Amino acid sequence: MIPESLRALVDATSGQRTCEWQGRMLLILNRAWGELVVCHQGAQVLHYQPASQRPWLWVTETPAALPGSIRGGIPLCWPWFADEYPEGETELHGPARKAEWRIDAVEEDEEEGVEIHASPQSPLHAALSPRVVIFAGRHFLKVELITENRGETPVKMTGALHTYFAVEDAFQCRVTGLAGASYLDKRQDFSRLDQQGELGIRGPLDRIYQSSQVQVLEDGQRRLRIAKQGSDSTVVWHPGDAPPADTSVENARGFLCVETACTRLDPVWLPPGAQHLLVQHISPLEQEG
Repeated sequence: MIPESLRALVDATSGQRTCEWQGRMLLILNRAWGELVVCHQGAQVLHYQPASQRPWLWVTETPAALPGSIRGGIPLCWPWFADEYPEGETELHGPARKAEWRIDAVEEDEEEGVEIHASPQSPLHAALSPRVVIFAGRHFLKVELITENRGETPVKMTGALHTYFAVEDAFQCRVTGLAGASYLDKRQDFSRLDQQGELGIRGPLDRIYQSSQVQVLEDGQRRLRIAKQGSDSTVVWHPGDAPPADTSVENARGFLCVETACTRLDPVWLPPGAQHLLVQHISPLEQEG
């Protein structure tokens, strides 16, 4: 689920501490309610494991060296998603995921959970200003990406919480809640199709669903409810047996991306002084047996 070296740091933590891993600073919490790891690069949640459950998130065993980003956890795609670049830009998924963020506040209850606030160390956009709030407890993980337009004109933006869920076998998973939704199939030149029945994962796929509905990720005996706010797109992605260079074929079978997003299907036009709230709230539909 997570690299052994990261697992060792979590196991060696009692309470809360900051330490280095793969050249990056991490905030690690190991409490009665569970475990949480947040990377200062990208304000990226790398690990969440409620007490007496298996991890909910996956991280590659071979993370890219800096200045690259880490594949896994919940990367922030901001202020654009994928290759939907504004004119003059070329950074896939935007600058937020590789930038250094500061941890502004940690409000913790040792028994119940934690609330973490983070913001970029340096400006990432001429007009838009992001911040992140992460909530974790015994039975839920919630990430809020808040964007404010501090400029003088409306700004178009897209983005995503690009969540890598840890699963036993991606090709045995099912995602419910998308039946009947239309989607763009990126593997078929963005052809628009309709989802027939519930989505079973049987091979590579890369789809942008037009849906604001709650989804449920069914992974063997575990069922995770994925609720969202400020999003009319759900991206479901798995590379199949041709994963990126930083991940082996075997390791890739251990994740499935179900992303809360704003994409070309639902871009946000943010007026001056306005804010946009993108939220993903993950909780168990039922307790693991």
